[in-house]
Amino acid sequence: MARERCRYARDSPRARQIDLRVAAQVFRDFVEHEHPVQRNVDIRTPEAIAFSYELAGLGSRFLALAIDMLLQIGVLVALAAGLILAATRIEPVKHMASGAEKLADAVAVALVVAVVFVVFFGYFIAFEMFWDGQTPGKRVLGLRTVRDGGYPIDFGAALVRNLVRVGELSLGFYALSAVSMLVSPENKRLGDYAAGTIVVRDARLAMPKTLAAQPEPTYGATRYLSGEERSLIRRFLDRRDALAPQRRRELAAQLAGRVRERVPAELQRLDDEPLLERL
Repeated sequence: MARERCRYARDSPRARQIDLRVAAQVFRDFVEHEHPVQRNVDIRTPEAIAFSYELAGLGSRFLALAIDMLLQIGVLVALAAGLILAATRIEPVKHMASGAEKLADAVAVALVVAVVFVVFFGYFIAFEMFWDGQTPGKRVLGLRTVRDGGYPIDFGAALVRNLVRVGELSLGFYALSAVSMLVSPENKRLGDYAAGTIVVRDARLAMPKTLAAQPEPTYGATRYLSGEERSLIRRFLDRRDALAPQRRRELAAQLAGRVRERVPAELQRLDDEPLLERL
């Protein structure tokens, strides 16, 4: 009887629900700790400004692609309907030479291929170029394409990544793209590798309001320095570690040479950077 009760308890809906929850939690823990889906990339500009971008994942990118493809199909359907409507109002040519008929058919096929190509691939190039790395699908999901350094995408990068898209679509309907994004540390598809681009979540590109609202501090004049000179020296000291060594020495020499004659003799004997640090 006890054995039957245990078996009944294991087979009850409540027990199966608990088992499913445990299995789901185990799977989530495995994904989060062993194979994290969301990845970040840190970019540091020459001005020593650091950005942390959250990379767009496989699911969000394919959902954005699905939205874009629905729009593209809608455009094609509208064009086809317009052509059919126009054809019904045009009287067909009754007498046409066979050569001219073949030529007309070839031109029609070429136009159809061109229109399909423009709709399915020129669509991405145009939107990413003029919408600053976004398509309607990406905009809905808050995604954006940028270059590897975090810079806005240009025409060359948009063209290359979407020409490669032709091959990705032809070979297994983006199957290679999915594999590439899964194994890439930066969630890159083949077109991203070719063009040097990444797709990020647009929310991470905006500067936090608390930081954006803070103006750069103003410095008052001292006995030896003006407020502008104090500001320049402070900015140099804050950012010098990100400068190339040669550029760092040149800037330090320029700033120190600008104020050296005005400071006391014991400070004039210091090297450029130690002098700026004392000021």
